[in-house]
Amino acid sequence: MLIRPNREEYQDYFATYVSQVPEGDLLTILEQQAAQTGEMFAGLTGEQIDYRYAPGKWTVKEVLGHIIDTERIMSYRLLRIARGDQTELAGFDENTYVAEGFYQERSLTDLLAEYNAVRQLTLAQLRGIAAEAWTRTGTANGNKLSARTLAYIIAGHEAHHCRILRERYSL
Repeated sequence: MLIRPNREEYQDYFATYVSQVPEGDLLTILEQQAAQTGEMFAGLTGEQIDYRYAPGKWTVKEVLGHIIDTERIMSYRLLRIARGDQTELAGFDENTYVAEGFYQERSLTDLLAEYNAVRQLTLAQLRGIAAEAWTRTGTANGNKLSARTLAYIIAGHEAHHCRILRERYSL
């Protein structure tokens, strides 16, 4: 069972995401989260998936694309740190990634298939991390953090955006 990271394992910025993850087995939480997120998106109409709650804000499709992109990046960072790679890892501009993701031109079915594929790959990766590797630390975007922190960020980041979708997009 993957244990919640200690507060010393990550910077303040990531506390928001780590705090979004409920107590329990993280792999089970990620599996349940995937089912819940899939259900939330699968029932949406075309009008709902193209909705923006304010000018300049992302559409629902773009939020899903952002969740996918971020999980990929965090999983990659986690792999490198868990394997002991001390290379400082670059940050990314989420707005540029969304703008270049062309999510509005893709079907929701296609995006959900990609989301599910990425989550299954993340779960497989997490199952293959050695126990001693979870507390290894590295630097990403100038922030020191542990491998297990990144696993929690994946779950917490998605929970954060799903909460925003419920609150601001009325999903």
